[in-house]
Amino acid sequence: MPDFSPAELTAIALSLKVAAVATLCSLPFGVAMGWLLARVRFPGKLLLDTLMYLPLVLPPVVTGYALLIGFGSQGPIGRFLAEYLHISIAFRWTGAALASAIMGFPLMVRAIRLSIESVDRRLEQAASTLGANPWRVFFGVTLPLSWPGLMAGAVLCFAKALGEFGATITFVSNIPGETQTLSSAIWGLMQTPDAESGVLRLALVAVAISFAAVFVSEWLVQRQRAGAQR
Repeated sequence: MPDFSPAELTAIALSLKVAAVATLCSLPFGVAMGWLLARVRFPGKLLLDTLMYLPLVLPPVVTGYALLIGFGSQGPIGRFLAEYLHISIAFRWTGAALASAIMGFPLMVRAIRLSIESVDRRLEQAASTLGANPWRVFFGVTLPLSWPGLMAGAVLCFAKALGEFGATITFVSNIPGETQTLSSAIWGLMQTPDAESGVLRLALVAVAISFAAVFVSEWLVQRQRAGAQR
């Protein structure tokens, strides 16, 4: 078993914490956005779709800089949170979770949207005909039938959040024990002479967790496809 240092174990634990919080906080919004894009037609839908996927194509540093402008101590949102709610996000692990959530959100929404689109609308219409209101149709028909895609989206968001680096280090820096995640710890070790073994250990951990996340995501998607073909 690799001999991890206390700092490395702290970085791994913090990465898992940040990724979990980012995923759980994103999930309700991801479900709502996935349903909206899959089931509702409205003016500006293409624009909303484009804006949602923007973090995937923008340089992550740009996303991190935008967060710093908005949520920093002098930013409009950050100043409001600090003055009225006594909440500080910049240069905190919560800021890392926010940055990771934004970077992983498009992947989550895409998986959920495709899953909802694959649900037979005739089943939803039949439930409505039998007297179910829209909320009951959603929670009783749409959500149960699309849950593999929902879980796949959550897993992809978790994997993306776990490996996020550019936006995170720009927004919250690389503070050991506070904002130093797995990716930033690897980057820091790469700047240190004779730290190749530490880089290798953390890289293997990142590969293992990412591989497991993608494997689970693909398994869920295939399971949903198999169920839809029955």
